[in-house]
Amino acid sequence: MNKDSIKKILIVLPSLGPGGAERLAVSLANDWIAKGYQVEFVIISSSYALKEKQGKFSDLIGQDILIHDLNITKLRDAFMPLCKYFKKSRPDIIWVGLWPLTAIAISSWILAGRIGRIYTIDHNQLSISTVRELNIPKIVVKTVTRCMYPFANGNMAVSEGVKRDMVNLTQLNPDKIKVIYNPAARGIGRSANISSTTKNKLWGDNPGKCILSVGAFKVQKNFKLLIEAFALLTEEQTSTLIILGEGPLRSELEGQIKNLGLVDRIILPGFTDDPAPWFLTADLFVLSSKWEGLPTVLIEALDCGLPVVSTDTPTGPSEILEDGLWGILVPPDDPKALFDAIKESLSNEHDFHALMDRADEFSVKNISLKYLEYFKLL
Repeated sequence: MNKDSIKKILIVLPSLGPGGAERLAVSLANDWIAKGYQVEFVIISSSYALKEKQGKFSDLIGQDILIHDLNITKLRDAFMPLCKYFKKSRPDIIWVGLWPLTAIAISSWILAGRIGRIYTIDHNQLSISTVRELNIPKIVVKTVTRCMYPFANGNMAVSEGVKRDMVNLTQLNPDKIKVIYNPAARGIGRSANISSTTKNKLWGDNPGKCILSVGAFKVQKNFKLLIEAFALLTEEQTSTLIILGEGPLRSELEGQIKNLGLVDRIILPGFTDDPAPWFLTADLFVLSSKWEGLPTVLIEALDCGLPVVSTDTPTGPSEILEDGLWGILVPPDDPKALFDAIKESLSNEHDFHALMDRADEFSVKNISLKYLEYFKLL
C-alpha cells in the first residue's frame, strides 16, 4: 500500500503490564505492522506495569510502533487527555480494551469529533472482574456500559462466555457483540529442540514429573488450590511444580509452600516475557483459576504439545478444550478433583501433534485477519 493509503490503528490500554489483554495487543500490533499498517499504543500510565514488579511487554513491541504514555495515575482523569490525543493522532481505527477504560475512551472519542472508528474489547466477565473483584456496583457497570457501548462502531469479547455475561449484565443486543478469540499459537512446538541441559537448568536435577502453571499471583488464578492439589501428588510420586508470574499474593503463596514443606518442590521464579522454554520442557500444564475470559496460557500449552488440566470456569477453558476433548476439565475450588485430574493426565498417553493442531486454530495469523475484517480494513 502507498504511503497516503496507510491506515493507522491506535491501541488504547491502561498499561503494558503483563496480562492477556496486553499480550494480545502486542501480538496483533506486531503482525499489523508487518502487514503494512501503522500502529500506535496510547497507555494511561507505564507505572501500572511496575506495580508488584510485574514486568512488562513493551520490550516486545516492534521498533516501528510508537508508544505514547499519558502518565495519568487515575483512569477517571484520562477523559480529556485521550480526547486531545485522538485529535492529534487522527487514527483510522481506535481499539480500546478493559472496562472502564472502554467507556471512557468512547466518551473521549465522541468529544473529539468521532475521528475514525472505535471498537471495544472485553477480556473477562464483567460481573466478576468489575462487580465482584473491583467492588463496583452492578447498576453502575450496567448503566455505564449500556449508555456508552452502543456508540462504538463495534464491541468485542474474547469468548462466547464473556459475551453471554456481558449481555446478561448489561442487556446489550447480543448481535452487536463480536466474539474473536485471543491469538496465542506460534507453532514453536513443531520446531523446538530443547536439550536435557536446558531442562535441568530450568527444573533442577531429578525433578520427577514437571508441572507448570503461569499467571498473576492474585485471587482469580487461585494458585492456593493448585499448591494444595500438588501437595497430595507429592505423597505418591516425585514431581516439581513451577508457577511463573508475580503479584500481590506472593508472600501468601510462599507461606503456604513453606507450611506444606514443599520449598524444594514448588518454585516461583517470577515473571518472564517468554515462558516457552518451560512449556517445552514440562510434562503437564495446569490452570487453577476461579474465573477466566479466554486463558491464552492454555493455548500456549497446546501449541507446545503440552497436555493440560484446567478448572472448568464459567467461560474460557471449555471453549478452548472443546468441553474436555483436548484436556481434562474439573470443577473450580476442588483440590481432590484437581489432584485426580493431574494424576490421570500424567499417567495417560497423549497425541502431542493433535494438541498442536488444535492450537493452530488460535494462531496470530488467523486471528489478526479476523480483526482486520471486523475493522473493515480488508
